[in-house]
Amino acid sequence: MNTTAVANTENTTDSAAAARHERFGMLPERVPYQDMVEVKPASPKESVRDAYDPEASWMSFSCLAADLGL
Repeated sequence: MNTTAVANTENTTDSAAAARHERFGMLPERVPYQDMVEVKPASPKESVRDAYDPEASWMSFSCLAADLGL
């Protein structure tokens, strides 16, 4: 094998390795946990919606007997 070709291949390999190390040699900066998490309630607080009204509770049921007035 030609000595010049071997040296040229090593030089190309070294420059490629140096380029890879320059680009990928360091890990990215850590992202803090607080920046990754957003805390918000599962459902908004609506006291009107959550309140129980026994007088109006019958309207939420669908029943043929109730529709016929039986």
